[in-house]
Amino acid sequence: MSKSVKKVLVPVLAILGLLLVLLAIAGYFREKIEPGLADFQAVDTDDALVVVETVAAVFETVPASVEAKETTIISSRLLARITAINVRAGDYVEEGALLVELEQSDLQARAQQAQDYARSVNARWIEASKHLERTSELHARGLIAQAAKDTARANAAALEADLSSARQAQEEALAALAYSKIRAPMAGRVVDRFAEPGDTAAPGSKLLSLYNPFSLRVEARVREQLALALEKGMALQVEVPALGTFYEARIEEIVPAADPGSRSFLVKARLPSVPGLLPGLYARLQVPAGERSRLLIPQDAVAQVGQLDVVWVVVSDRVVRRFVRLGRTAEGQVEVISGLRAGDAILPIPPQ
Repeated sequence: MSKSVKKVLVPVLAILGLLLVLLAIAGYFREKIEPGLADFQAVDTDDALVVVETVAAVFETVPASVEAKETTIISSRLLARITAINVRAGDYVEEGALLVELEQSDLQARAQQAQDYARSVNARWIEASKHLERTSELHARGLIAQAAKDTARANAAALEADLSSARQAQEEALAALAYSKIRAPMAGRVVDRFAEPGDTAAPGSKLLSLYNPFSLRVEARVREQLALALEKGMALQVEVPALGTFYEARIEEIVPAADPGSRSFLVKARLPSVPGLLPGLYARLQVPAGERSRLLIPQDAVAQVGQLDVVWVVVSDRVVRRFVRLGRTAEGQVEVISGLRAGDAILPIPPQ
């Protein structure tokens, strides 16, 4: 084969190969379907559900917080060194339990001094009282002058006053000694401890914090339009996302003054005593906000295609797929915001 023939043949073969590839891509060598419409296959629509418009209550979600109604800060009334702290964070204590012990050697000495002084004054008062009795008898018999009797009476009255003052000083010293042992003012759980043994406790300084786990409530600031319709004793639903649970709370207090900045009222509702609830947890309070019309359909009638929600709607004995936008879900029902109208028929289970 001459070189001139090869030069012509190679491009021709390349063009033919390219044409064959293009024909294969276009489906020229595959079986073709004749143009036209496929025969319609009827679908059983006996189980179709009619979408009904219902009027239901609307609730507005308000951010809230779980708080303890009964909470207290334990502090000292004395300036003394801490010798022992008998509890730690998380411990449960009964009312009257010994929490903190302070150094009491100087307090014991003062209490002993006050007690000894009170005994001394009491002994002198007893002697003065007996002397007054004897003086009164002698005066009645005319053996001594009135001045002697008055002197004895004045001495007894002065010692009686001194005795009263000494007993009060003794009680004060004993009370100061009792302050060296700090006890729980109520039954509750220890939240935190702010001091350690060896530290110096000052009057008013925080040592421990306690709260009553049976007095938890939810506190929320509700806008004025909704708060004015609330009443004491009304039951509201509260969601605690951390626990994934809903609770029923009853309003026990509505602060009768709005916050001028947010135009909202502080609402406090009592929570049930259940395990897991702790002060400071985030909550959502469901506040009634009137009524409105809603379209509800069974949740199992909705299918997901990617990130889209789809339902199958019966239209003239045919089933068509329709995309919908959904709202909240509750008790197996889901709210349809758009995509359906009242009176539409949907299939509870999408056709295969």
